[in-house]
Amino acid sequence: MALTKNDIVTSVHDLGLSKRKSVEVIENLLEIIKRSLESSEDVLISGFGKFCVKDKAQRRGRNPATGEDLMLRGRKVVTFKCSGKLRQKIDGLGYSD
Repeated sequence: MALTKNDIVTSVHDLGLSKRKSVEVIENLLEIIKRSLESSEDVLISGFGKFCVKDKAQRRGRNPATGEDLMLRGRKVVTFKCSGKLRQKIDGLGYSD
């Protein structure tokens, strides 16, 4: 099961903020991240990871329904690389803050 935005809001609410303030904080945080990525800025969150915008070049593709060859346009994609600390936690190596 995936962690949802509502789950994050509830976790922040459990820390003592009102539900309305928790929603506001999370919405503002996500908006800051979105604006940074839209302007091709990297987002580095220490101890968590780094979101980067990368350019994908135009490439050859194929329509799976018809088998027709076509060119896929270039586009930007967001990538994520987790930090070493997070990687250790995920791998269960017992690292804790």
